[in-house]
Amino acid sequence: MPGMPSSPVATIAPARRCAYTVLRRVFEQGAYADRALTAEAAQLDPRDRALAMRLAYGAVQRKGTLDHLIEQLAGRQLAALDPPLLAALRLGCYELLYMAGAPDYAVVADAVELAKINSPPTRAGHGLVNAVLRRAAREGPDALLGGLSDATPQQAAVKHSHPEWIARLWWESLGAEQARALMAADNEPLEVALRANTLVTDAATLARELPVRTHLDPAIPEALVLDEPFDVHGSALWQAGAFHAQSRAAMLVARALDPVPGERVLDLCAAPGGKTTHIAALMHGRGEVLAVERNPRRAGGLVRTARRLHAANVTVEIADAERWSLSGRDPHTPPFDRVLVDPPCSGLGTLQARADLRWRVTPEAIGEMVQVQTRILAAGAGALRPGGVLVYSTCTISSTENERLIAAFLDSHPEFGLEHVVVTLPHRDHTAGFYIARLRKG
Repeated sequence: MPGMPSSPVATIAPARRCAYTVLRRVFEQGAYADRALTAEAAQLDPRDRALAMRLAYGAVQRKGTLDHLIEQLAGRQLAALDPPLLAALRLGCYELLYMAGAPDYAVVADAVELAKINSPPTRAGHGLVNAVLRRAAREGPDALLGGLSDATPQQAAVKHSHPEWIARLWWESLGAEQARALMAADNEPLEVALRANTLVTDAATLARELPVRTHLDPAIPEALVLDEPFDVHGSALWQAGAFHAQSRAAMLVARALDPVPGERVLDLCAAPGGKTTHIAALMHGRGEVLAVERNPRRAGGLVRTARRLHAANVTVEIADAERWSLSGRDPHTPPFDRVLVDPPCSGLGTLQARADLRWRVTPEAIGEMVQVQTRILAAGAGALRPGGVLVYSTCTISSTENERLIAAFLDSHPEFGLEHVVVTLPHRDHTAGFYIARLRKG
């Protein structure tokens, strides 16, 4: 490669060192990518932190494609590679093939040095890293990535870096064209949206007060989409409770529930509180929102979120939503006017936002989640008054957790009727993938 130094540089770029450590923690120790990055990037300056995040999250997202190409370029199976070498190869290949800006020799040199100092001294695997990355740089992204097909689910899984079972799931439920587009969208930058807290301000006023360009959503009055990078949690407006970072799809959940001031609303599995506080705002702070959360730590975070957003009509109860019931309470307590069931789910509609989730979730886990979702939905149904509204929502694209589950619920609960369903898809709606079913108790 022209201009390649004869020996690796002595000083590794801080962002690459950080991203390398994050990759190892995710794939060798099972760490969550966002938590690992927060810990490892704490001492970096903002510019290096941003680069480390892009490198780490990108390499995690593209692991499927990178591993396929690494096997081709190295001429050996991944299982034959020591973990420190594989992490260096993933990081180097990602930057060479998916990012522009840094000279190839700098990318290769840092990856080789990372492999050298993290591998056993008796193994000379850094030489393989050097050879593979030099070849990747020489062949380039057009040849290596351009040669990948997505004609079949198996090929699409490689090209768009998804587990094959997800590719097949969407191929069957959405069709080939939609599945390809959805998987491609999962690797694109995430839209960042803010919900103007109408207990404090409105979207138009918030847009004027923010230091970045934004645009409104014609269908969601309180939604504001950012057109530029913005330090959300560092903003004085965030501290004052003027807004909450929330996807536009998530905002549609409280809108579907359509709470009325003065009503009693039950929110099961309420943390972290974005939907809970949206419900409170739509009620103009009047009435009661009972937010149920099993995890005490998450319940504490929900209390703080409600306080920051001035949602004084929210009460947080630490309880298991699967077993929540009106029985055993004050017999004079009336049932609820509206119930939101937002249970744990596989999260397949949020793969843009969660770099490592696609490699964590399994078909077996979905089967287990359906049982939990079914029990929570039954608990919510039992707490609702006749004529009341129940909304079931997930942030996943899985008919097992969505359409089939609601169909089974309606079969076993003939007193309920389905009023309407909202489905959002990342590639079509440019927000997270959600399923929202609104039901009414007859």
